Amino acid sequence: MTSSVYLDSKLLLAMPNMTDPRFDRSVVYVCSHDESGAMGLVINQPFPSLTFEDLLEQLDIETDGPVPPLPIHTGGPVEPGRGFVLHSADFVQESTLVVSETLALTATVDILTALARGRGPIHHLLALGYAGWGAGQLEHEIQANSWLTAEADDEIIFNTELEQKWPRAMAKLGINISMLSSDAGHA
Repeated sequence: MTSSVYLDSKLLLAMPNMTDPRFDRSVVYVCSHDESGAMGLVINQPFPSLTFEDLLEQLDIETDGPVPPLPIHTGGPVEPGRGFVLHSADFVQESTLVVSETLALTATVDILTALARGRGPIHHLLALGYAGWGAGQLEHEIQANSWLTAEADDEIIFNTELEQKWPRAMAKLGINISMLSSDAGHA
């Protein structure tokens, strides 16, 4: 696979024939992709029964006042205890991975402290866990018609209700989800 077809900073949209129920109707933002594999965050699944305030308490992070009610997402099935913040590139630390001109990824406690104190990035999505693929695995899943790819859209990532992210991303591709079939065809 040449570098021109790597999917960094793209969205993966699960097709109806997705065999892994953890990714049913999921939208994944691809943070990195190269010959050794890919890593991304599911951006449309809530993390069950954990609030941002609970997370701050578990990590002993002090706050200056009321804690903002930030939603927490299930970023994927790999390392579900590890946190990531996908955010606008207006907040960059030494450990931040700048993914595109507008988006970055940070996985340190410092960004949680900044968010709790109202000093973090303008746009942010907090996720626990991530989606990961070994060498060639994502390419195989795309060829098997499990995923569609789309350009990343900050509006969908940060400003769309969870249950609307998948249909809106599909509509952006011109796909009417009511017309999708779970059967793959091969010529």
